[in-house]
Amino acid sequence: MRTAYSVESVRAAERELMARLPEGALMARAAAGLAAVCAELLARRRGRVYGARVVLLVGPGDNGGDALYAGARLARRGAGVTAVPMDPERMHPGGLAALRAAGGRVGERVPERADLVVDGLLGIGGRGGLRPAAAALAEAIPAGAVVVAVDLPSGVDADTGEVAGPAVTAGVTVTFGAHKPGLLTDPGASRAGAVRLVDIGLDLPRSAVAMEALQHADVARLLPVPSASSDKYRRGVVGVVAGSEQYPGAAVLAVAGALRGGAGAVRYVGPAAEAVLARFPEVLVGRGRVQSWVVGPGLGAGRAEEVERALADAEVPVLLDADGLRGLDGAVVRRRRAATLLTPHAGEAAALLGVAREEVEAGRLGAVRELAGRYGATALLKGSTTLVASAAGGPVRVNPTGTPWLATAGSGDVLSGLAGALLAAGLPALDAASAAAYLHGLAGRFAAAGAPTTAQEVAAALPAAWRSVVSPPAPAAGAGAPER
Repeated sequence: MRTAYSVESVRAAERELMARLPEGALMARAAAGLAAVCAELLARRRGRVYGARVVLLVGPGDNGGDALYAGARLARRGAGVTAVPMDPERMHPGGLAALRAAGGRVGERVPERADLVVDGLLGIGGRGGLRPAAAALAEAIPAGAVVVAVDLPSGVDADTGEVAGPAVTAGVTVTFGAHKPGLLTDPGASRAGAVRLVDIGLDLPRSAVAMEALQHADVARLLPVPSASSDKYRRGVVGVVAGSEQYPGAAVLAVAGALRGGAGAVRYVGPAAEAVLARFPEVLVGRGRVQSWVVGPGLGAGRAEEVERALADAEVPVLLDADGLRGLDGAVVRRRRAATLLTPHAGEAAALLGVAREEVEAGRLGAVRELAGRYGATALLKGSTTLVASAAGGPVRVNPTGTPWLATAGSGDVLSGLAGALLAAGLPALDAASAAAYLHGLAGRFAAAGAPTTAQEVAAALPAAWRSVVSPPAPAAGAGAPER
């Protein structure tokens, strides 16, 4: 499991470690890791470090110092290194001396050509986007240069991923000691590029985790496996209340997600029974015993009583999506004894919170936490980075799988059915939502394979995604796990 920690937690761990190390040792570790990644990127781009043109954008804080010390290491390997300060009077003195001693120089403006640019303008304590002096340097980054951010792209909020003004867009971010939430959730994640974690020896307790991303092994431990004595009720029966005369396909897709998600059986309730049975003759039509309800995909207007009826089933977990979220009464949800899982996209989340969609998209992490807390439910906020938060608090989960090709009609209906099946199998809402998002993202990748796909194809790829998680292929000799 990949974990991320708040700025406060990272700073506390840094202070504790620095008290036990010689002065400057922690910065030296960070700079060595940064320089190693930069050298690797230059070797990949040019075949060697010698002769490369490297530009350092240097702020007044420790990130500027990291950049200067890393630049000194590259200069000693024959790179031509130019440091361009945001404030010439506030450059890190030790780093500046090291750079000059290695043959690097200080320039007044960003050169027009560079192979690699190191963004050391702001650190993890930066807030509110870049100020004019820093923004001017960022805007002058030469086209075609590889941009490497120090700890996180300048202008991105480390704790939330929010981008409140001008910000750097990096191809690679080298982060130290721990991931930060802003690197894992948009809009910050889209600015970070590939994230490389450098271990500098921080001791961060599990209790301080702010965000986590499941990986194959974590999901494999969650997924239900039937035993020899299993029947359809032990595996879980999902009740699907979805579809309408206008949107019968939503019912078909939600049922597909539930069946492909391991449900022992699906009971369908709604006007699209003919379409559902034509595609899945094994589906049971009409109400009966279920272990979870999935309510809302393609439901249409004027069917609020069906949402109310599902929520009134106090002992059965309920997933609400799409039209099932319309006009939702938070007091009703908070009174339920069984779990409630809300799965809105940004527009639906904005309606639930009474804010503009743009506000949700700009602050996704805060929005998903607010949804979970206000409604006393588990909230899965769909989007470019899917987030899952529990009303009980704790780390927010970010889904690391997926593809932009999943932005297709009906994809969310498949996800709802899949998550409903995992709820019916007995998974807690946080785990059901997280595992469903993970499998759905993998299935999207498999179905698309770099080309447009459809929701039906995503549903059909779910078994392959499931198998890839529970029985992953053995890595090739010498192969390592890829870093996001």
